Amino acid sequence: MAAADNYRIKAAEFYAQARGATGLSPHIRLQFENLARTYLLLAEQADRNARTDLTYEPPPPKIDSSDGAQ
Repeated sequence: MAAADNYRIKAAEFYAQARGATGLSPHIRLQFENLARTYLLLAEQADRNARTDLTYEPPPPKIDSSDGAQ
């Protein structure tokens, strides 16, 4: 399962907790909703990252210009 899918599942769980927790304070419910939105943003970022093809190229070696003569 892709990382984005895991984030979406977690977002759904937080949203369900926010909707199902009628006994909680409004502040706690709002925090669950904020967590759900944040996990959806993480899912979008994970989708973008999955489409990005990065290749690491190390920098060229440094050439020591000192030849011992000054």
